[in-house]
Amino acid sequence: MTKMKHLLCLCLFLAGLSAVTHCHHGDVCHEVNNTNLHDGAENLLKHDCHKQGSTYADFVFRFYKQAISKEADKNVFFSPMSISSAFALLALGAKSTTLSQIFEGLGFDSVAEAHVEDIHESFHKVLAVLNCTDVNITLNIGNALFTAIGYEPQEAFLKNTKRFYDAEFFSSNFHKEEESKRQINNYVKEKTKGKIPELIGHLDRSTMMVLVNYIYFKAAWEKPFDPEYTYEDGFFVNINASVSVNMMRRETNYNSYYDQDLSCEVVELPYQGTTRALFILPDDGKMKQVEDALSKETICKWDNKLETRRVNLHLPRISISGSYDVEKLFKEMGITDVFSSNADLSGITGNRDLQVSQAIHKALLEVDETGTEAAGATAIIINKVFHPSVTIRFNRPFIFIVFDKATSTILFMGKVVNPTEK
Repeated sequence: MTKMKHLLCLCLFLAGLSAVTHCHHGDVCHEVNNTNLHDGAENLLKHDCHKQGSTYADFVFRFYKQAISKEADKNVFFSPMSISSAFALLALGAKSTTLSQIFEGLGFDSVAEAHVEDIHESFHKVLAVLNCTDVNITLNIGNALFTAIGYEPQEAFLKNTKRFYDAEFFSSNFHKEEESKRQINNYVKEKTKGKIPELIGHLDRSTMMVLVNYIYFKAAWEKPFDPEYTYEDGFFVNINASVSVNMMRRETNYNSYYDQDLSCEVVELPYQGTTRALFILPDDGKMKQVEDALSKETICKWDNKLETRRVNLHLPRISISGSYDVEKLFKEMGITDVFSSNADLSGITGNRDLQVSQAIHKALLEVDETGTEAAGATAIIINKVFHPSVTIRFNRPFIFIVFDKATSTILFMGKVVNPTEK
């Protein structure tokens, strides 16, 4: 009779994305050069339009397509950076097929020993840059390990989780479920400024470790919307139903492009600092066509085709959330062993006595027109020559992607089907 495995829970959460700046100049900025990793190795998380083969960007779109396959008519919002960094941290303790499944599922096409080191170095570099506070942005991402009292992970695992992922460590008494839940949920609540007060609803008594990743993001639009121009309008959830939304409006120059092949408008909205968002508005009935075509190559094409146009932009205020059972989605993507008795996480404890019991990802998105002091001081120069504007009205389901320009990585992705549905 095989010995019952102890359980490991991965809990991933995103606190909020909002067009409001809240900065912490006291945060330590890691002095890093993002162009080089150790020995000049490349950043393997970078959205590189010239790179062939599987990439992190492919993982982003595969996860999105798995999410919509379960709920095609629902809002979608998740942080691929949160999910991937948590599983990459877990991979420090994975071996054999478990290790290769994790990294191949995350879009890395080779798991040779030297390449694995480069992957962890890439995460280390990107996380360090993301945690480097910009004057106009708050972006904090981090990891924590809660281990059962008396259950000691191997020294090499602990050392590497600190080295590459700057993980925090805590002991927890999982035999006292309410006490350990409260400890972890309070940690989450603090890191998300109260946005997510309860992440974990249940813990098994055989839980040995809970791995938590968090990402908290607030930024201001480079060109904020004036609340005086916000008006009530209909948002067409589908051809037969609409909901009333607060529609923000601004007429100015935006980088945009109409894709004739895919029948969709693409508009770039930069945040202050180093982040930008692409909003993709399919024509009526073309959402599936656009979603099927989502790929690194499609995004690269849109980026290359963007041109400055005067746009009368109408965008709804958004307040949506997402909650995902990552295990179910990952199994569809070929990451299976880590959730089963076949799991080899012997790099954590020295024994093959661990398997992942839960992988939870919760996300919250809030977008409004609010500017900031820094935004108010930004000069927006508009051409004096009159150019006829094109009106782009986001009054039906649309997709959006948020990129960090400093690291060329995708931070968030989502689809808004109903802006009023929490």
